[in-house]
Amino acid sequence: MKGMELIKTLERLNKPYYSIADLEKITGLTRESLYVTLKRLADRGILEKMGQGIYRLFTAKGSLENIAASLYIPNYLSFESALSRYGVLNIVPYTITFATTRKTKRITLQGRDIEYRQIKKDLFLGYDMQGGIYLAKPEKAFLDLAYLASRGLASIDADELDIRKLSLKKLREYSRKFPQYTQRYLKKILPG
Repeated sequence: MKGMELIKTLERLNKPYYSIADLEKITGLTRESLYVTLKRLADRGILEKMGQGIYRLFTAKGSLENIAASLYIPNYLSFESALSRYGVLNIVPYTITFATTRKTKRITLQGRDIEYRQIKKDLFLGYDMQGGIYLAKPEKAFLDLAYLASRGLASIDADELDIRKLSLKKLREYSRKFPQYTQRYLKKILPG
């Protein structure tokens, strides 16, 4: 498949990104030949290498969060990323963080770290669809972070949080689903 032919095919398929396996099927090239073709197309600016084995056409649309959300399912945007989006966290985190029921995984896309943090299946709740991805409600994102912090897998900087933006009623409601060690941790960091 020639370069222009490939571009037209990819435009017609209109996906936000393509994996090596996708491109192998589309082009019919061997893996070795495909890598050479992909390097040439990336060098010419036709394809953008987003991360290890992930490419997109230069005309493709789709936010980094949306693409990251589609790579490791199930997930929802949570932890520091969601808290920052809601204005509860006063800083913009470098790493985009998702909650997942699968094994914790870290990847890099377009130079940004993406982390999928494992939580228990019975805690995989409290999110809505927004902008094409699942996003934790603010109280749930805070509790997800507290859950990991109570296990020593994350930290919470109280100086960077504005917990007045959270509903204490919703926090209490969601927190009942969390283990006792997380509830004890919450009593130490929450007022009253």
